[in-house]
Amino acid sequence: KCVVLFLQLCLGLTLLSGLAKPDPDPLQDYCIADTKSPLYLNGAPYLNPTLAHSSHFTTSALAKAGDTKANQFGFSVTLTTLANLPGINTMGLTMARVDIATDDLVLPHSHPRASEVTICLQGVILVGFVDTSNRLFTQKLEPGDSFVFPRGLIHFLYNMEPEKPALAISGLSSQNPGAQIASRAAFVSNPPILEVVLEKAFQISRQDIAKIRKNLGG
Repeated sequence: KCVVLFLQLCLGLTLLSGLAKPDPDPLQDYCIADTKSPLYLNGAPYLNPTLAHSSHFTTSALAKAGDTKANQFGFSVTLTTLANLPGINTMGLTMARVDIATDDLVLPHSHPRASEVTICLQGVILVGFVDTSNRLFTQKLEPGDSFVFPRGLIHFLYNMEPEKPALAISGLSSQNPGAQIASRAAFVSNPPILEVVLEKAFQISRQDIAKIRKNLGG
C-alpha cells in the first residue's frame, strides 16, 4: 500500500513539474512496431549541418500553376516536400498551392495531423468546415483574406467565380499532414466497404452506391 502511494506521489510530482511530456505527433497514419529493428526515424535522415546552405531552405515548387484538368473535380494541390524543400524536415509545417478551376472545388476532406490556414490570392473562394457538433462555419474569401481550418475536421474550398480560376496558398502544421477525401474514403476504399454498411449509413440504394462509385472512379 505504501509503495502504491509512493508511486502515485512520484507520478503527481512529475506531472506537476512538467517533466512528463506528451507523445510526439506521428508523421504517418500508423507506425507498426518493428521489434527486430533498433531504430526508425519519424521523419528523414538529416544532412551534416556544416553542409547546409541557403538552397536547402527555398523552393520554386509553388510558383507554377497546377493542372486543374488532371481530375474531374477541377482542382490541383501542389505541396512542399522533403524533395523540393529539404530544409523543412522536422519543422512541423507544409505549404501548399491550391488551384481551383471556375465553378469547381476542392472536395470535402480532412487532415488528420494538421491544422491549416488558407490565404486567398486570386478569385472568390467559399471555404468552410464542419465541427464535431455538425455545426458549419463558412466564409467567402477575396484576395488577401484568410481562414483557419482546425485539425482533423472536414473542410472544403469552392471557387465561386463563374469565369475565372481561383488561387490560394495554405500552410499546414505538420510535415506530413495527410489528406482524406470524405467521399472517396467512403465509396472508393480498397477493399470496398460492404454495400449494406453504405446503404444504412447514407440511406441510399445499391444502385446509388454503384453510380457514386463509378462517378468517383471506383
